[in-house]
Amino acid sequence: MGTLYEDIVDHGGEVFGKEHMETLMLCVQCGKCTGGCPSGRYTAFRTRKLFRMAQEDMREEIFNAPELWFCSTCFTCYERCPKGVKTTDLIRVIRNLAAKAGHMSVPHRMIGVYVLKTGHAVPVGEPQMKLRKAVGLDEMAPTTQKYKEQLEQVQEIFRTTHYDAMIDFDWNTMNLREAEGDEKK
Repeated sequence: MGTLYEDIVDHGGEVFGKEHMETLMLCVQCGKCTGGCPSGRYTAFRTRKLFRMAQEDMREEIFNAPELWFCSTCFTCYERCPKGVKTTDLIRVIRNLAAKAGHMSVPHRMIGVYVLKTGHAVPVGEPQMKLRKAVGLDEMAPTTQKYKEQLEQVQEIFRTTHYDAMIDFDWNTMNLREAEGDEKK
């Protein structure tokens, strides 16, 4: 394990290319990302604060920052950055590194639970089923949630990749494990 910057470049470089990840160091803290951020209007999310933490090798601070998970990946900052910093991709890579280190917000872990249980991050519930029926559609759309075999394939992917363990999924209760006083961030 190197510096956080080196880990971002190495880990993210596998997907986006190292040059893409190296743009982190181009950030001059101008504030265009933070000023245009829709999430930042309603939360404590400050893109440039996270990038300064990454540049300064503040691994534990950034991994434990709740605002790391406030980004909605809308790409507004990405498109507005005058220096071409690949902001959204960098945030996703930092999140992946944080998750691998055992830091993931409960809402993001719950998305994994929904996918494990239904095959969808936003499962079709009773209200949606009623609406579908009211407009003449089958109550359940022809998706993973409807077909058990496909759902089992999704669950096997989670097992094979160990994502179930990463989110502390309990196959017996089909929910997150309850650990005393331990709430993953």
